[in-house]
Amino acid sequence: MNRRDVLRLAQPRLVRFAPGVVLGLLGALCAVGLLGVSAWLITRAAEQPPILFLSAAMVGVRAFALGRATFRYLERLVSHDAAFATMPELRVGVYERLVPVAPDGLGSARSGDLLSRLVSDVDEQQNLPLRVVQPLVVSGLTALAAVVVVWLLLLTAGIVLALSLLAALLVGTVLNAALSARAERTLAGLRGTHRAALADYLTNLDVLVAYGADGAALSALSHADAALTAASRRRAVGAGATAAAVTFFAGLATVLTLVVGVPALGAGAGALGGSGGFDGPALAVVALVPLAAFEVFAMIPLAAGAWRQVRASADRIASVVPSTVPAGIPVDGPESVRPAPAVFTGLSLRDVTARWPGASAAALAPVSLDLAPGDRVLLRGPSGAGKTTLAHVLVRFLDHEGGYRLNGHDVREYPADAVRRVVGLCEQRPHLFDDDIRQNLLFARDTASDDELLAVLDRVGLASWVQARGGLTARVGERGALVSGGQAQRLALARALLADFPVLVLDEPTANVDPEQADALITDLLAAAASASRAVLLISHTPVPPALVTRTLSLSSVEPSQNAL
Repeated sequence: MNRRDVLRLAQPRLVRFAPGVVLGLLGALCAVGLLGVSAWLITRAAEQPPILFLSAAMVGVRAFALGRATFRYLERLVSHDAAFATMPELRVGVYERLVPVAPDGLGSARSGDLLSRLVSDVDEQQNLPLRVVQPLVVSGLTALAAVVVVWLLLLTAGIVLALSLLAALLVGTVLNAALSARAERTLAGLRGTHRAALADYLTNLDVLVAYGADGAALSALSHADAALTAASRRRAVGAGATAAAVTFFAGLATVLTLVVGVPALGAGAGALGGSGGFDGPALAVVALVPLAAFEVFAMIPLAAGAWRQVRASADRIASVVPSTVPAGIPVDGPESVRPAPAVFTGLSLRDVTARWPGASAAALAPVSLDLAPGDRVLLRGPSGAGKTTLAHVLVRFLDHEGGYRLNGHDVREYPADAVRRVVGLCEQRPHLFDDDIRQNLLFARDTASDDELLAVLDRVGLASWVQARGGLTARVGERGALVSGGQAQRLALARALLADFPVLVLDEPTANVDPEQADALITDLLAAAASASRAVLLISHTPVPPALVTRTLSLSSVEPSQNAL
């Protein structure tokens, strides 16, 4: 995914975008027309003509006033609706490109910065149609119409207005770029850095306080906040200076119009060729119309600043979504058309090895393994032997070398999603959402009733615990902060049982559990997962009673050796 892809997804389709532009243009023309007709009406009324001569102008004032408010309201409604409607498509487009590479292909992206890219930077893209494209079109056409009208009334006044608008555009754009271009380009990155530092600080606050490192972390967060504040201030200064420059040229245009217009009074017909010549009401129009034209035109220099922010955010989105899938991440190919098997009959690995994306060395020594329904296999090995790597290979988070067959077919014949409907993974640190117990289970099977949820909780030994906490509505806290490591593992297993995976991989389920509780947890987990139709692969570096498993596989460190079962 590149910047052009992001911007293409952010820009509404013409059929949805055009009505907002038309309404915005009508509203802007009504604003200019209101000031011009009002100026003519007041000046002409001072001459005390018969009321009939003023009736058309009075109707015009009412029409332009009503039109300005109505068209502006409708323009906001239609254009914002069009911009907001593109956001789901953009987010889905980003997520669709992230899913094939997640989680192992996201590299070292920090969670806070990744969240900023997927939320704040995506939200920033709505400014492409609202603050860049539409203002350029509406303001440009309105300014052109104002110049034409003034030109027709008095040629020299039209030239003055055109030159003033051009000067305001050049000076305002240059001034905005000089004062705030750097801030606008770096603002998105600084926002991501700040949110990443904030997320790290809040997530690890207990550890930081325990080791007395919270002061340093808070200082780093303060520096990130100061940098973000300074960039926001520079951007505001640039916007203010740009508005001041445009206002200056608006006043200058009015003064210069009077300079060239006053001598032209009564000197003959204007460019329209009227018989009455250039009179007082016409002078009022050419003198005041620039004020309204510049009010609309002021959005053009600011659109350049908005464009820099949109472009920087688009670059950040594109950078986290790789244009090509990194080496080592599985990709569904033309052969990946076989549906998920309805019945699991067996899984086999032959001399399978793998490496993490970006790594040159293999993270898993060649391993061979057979899993059949009813098997409970213990995978042991020292840290760094590749146990977690093997787990990620089994669920197709990582690609592999060697033979990996599911139900007798090469696993690459199945889409990765189909494999994950067969092979489920309970990780070392299962993720729990900051919600209640019910919602943390339902996403595994959203049709499950409360009775089914309570039944599966009873299978994993959490029935009394849930009852003591008030039932399924009890919250688990952010990242499961309100539950212990063993309870988190049991909840993860409950989810896996609800999903009814034919193959279940338990990756170090006792990693965050007290040693005296580890044996009891392993026993409960294997008992709950036991089924004649389900295979269980238990990954653990701690001893497990032999009676709980059917076979044991020992992985050695990653050397040119063979691990086999």
